[in-house]
Amino acid sequence: MKPLIAHRRPALRRRFFSFTLGATAALAGWTIPQIASAQRLGPSGLDEVATGSWTKLTNQPPFNTDSANLLTDGTVLVHQYNSNIWWKLTPDINGSYVNGTWSQMAAMQAGYAPLYFANAVLPDGRLLVEGGEYNNLQPVFTNQGAIYDPVANVWTQVNPPAGWANIGDSPGIVQPDGVFMMGQGGISSTKQVTFNASNLTWTAITNTGKADTYSEEGFGLLPNGKILTVDCQNIPNSEIYDPATLKWTSAGSTIVVLPDAGSLEIGPQILRPDGNMVAFGGVPHTAFYNSSTGTWTAGPNIPNNNDSADGPASLLPDGNILLPTSPCVFQGNVTFYIFDGITYTQAPATQSSLSLQSWQMRTLLLPTGQVLYLVADGRTKDVEVYTTTGRVNNDWRPRIKKVAATLTRGSTFQIRGAQFNGLSGGSDYGDDALSATNYPLVRITNTATHHVFYARTHDHSTMAVATGAANVSTMFDVPAAAETGASTIEVVANGIASKPKPVTIQ
Repeated sequence: MKPLIAHRRPALRRRFFSFTLGATAALAGWTIPQIASAQRLGPSGLDEVATGSWTKLTNQPPFNTDSANLLTDGTVLVHQYNSNIWWKLTPDINGSYVNGTWSQMAAMQAGYAPLYFANAVLPDGRLLVEGGEYNNLQPVFTNQGAIYDPVANVWTQVNPPAGWANIGDSPGIVQPDGVFMMGQGGISSTKQVTFNASNLTWTAITNTGKADTYSEEGFGLLPNGKILTVDCQNIPNSEIYDPATLKWTSAGSTIVVLPDAGSLEIGPQILRPDGNMVAFGGVPHTAFYNSSTGTWTAGPNIPNNNDSADGPASLLPDGNILLPTSPCVFQGNVTFYIFDGITYTQAPATQSSLSLQSWQMRTLLLPTGQVLYLVADGRTKDVEVYTTTGRVNNDWRPRIKKVAATLTRGSTFQIRGAQFNGLSGGSDYGDDALSATNYPLVRITNTATHHVFYARTHDHSTMAVATGAANVSTMFDVPAAAETGASTIEVVANGIASKPKPVTIQ
């Protein structure tokens, strides 16, 4: 067991540097079609070193940000640092998050103010939040939890699994069947549970064969529906969990050591469109797990002896990975890189990143294909979006096969097609903040005004990734405020949109 506060002291670390990206200001008013047209395709169909830029939100948050999740209506729910309060970022009428607005939402139960917690958007559109490595900045592994209903704007308290006095450093993931699974971290435990979203109860999964405890580990969803983790104590090994058999088995050596020897911290896991899961280390090492062959190979080291100890990463729509790094586990300052699977190319800094370490920020994929950047240090108010110049391979897009030609406002419809969940979880941090976006969003654009409306999706047929040509579906609620008349409809997953299909809104 690692000391509770030895590696993090919120609000005690500080460095200062001011950096302005004036060239990005013109992006502030970009619409979704303009963002898409700015992308370019490399000769291989995957732009290896696509460039990009940061743009500050026009309306900066009136609070200190923390973890964020993309809700299925296209809004972003953001946790206020050291509180039970949540805020919503809503894109403007043109679909711009840069010009989006903030509104305060319902609060969780009194006394629950977590940091570094497990959180996931469920197939019914609700957000589950569990545990916390700190509670109200006190070094305790709280076992509190809550679930958010975005339709009613209500949080409901969730009781902990039986016998779980602590939930912190706890990895979690939504399985392909839509069930949330979580391991107990923070203490020397191999306990594992699944969540019943219908009655808010937990089921213990016993005799799983887990080789070491869950503390500091993260989960990554593979195309075959199984779940990969890199062991942080049984080094340098990895394990695969099969939701069908409820068993962990060895996935072999990662070839290079990925966890930091002292803190056991590790970085995120990101599944790329080529089927390789990239595991970034709490040390400068990187390793690839080939989901087809089930084998590991060593990847290139992160430059300048940097690492991704407790850091986020997001898969850009062009297949490259946006990765903030800093040196020596919670020291130094952040350098952003774009990783194409072969080469690390330095990316621009945000206005605040040069005074932060990797663990003090979050990234989240947006439906526009941009990446939202939030600071999680309890002091700095800086939210920006990253726009890449790389372009999407059309084979990666969701495909709409069937949807009603006429859609009535305020009504619920089904849309069917293929690859609605994308090729990856999209974004990851690991055990301290979950931000996967492998679920379909539905975007409606009025043909005359070009105004954008997101229809809340729910009851997805699967949460699996890289489903290929298999038939999938989701339900969606046409917004009552949607404009009538000729429109187009798209399905978006991990920032990649399907080909628009004409519909009429009535």
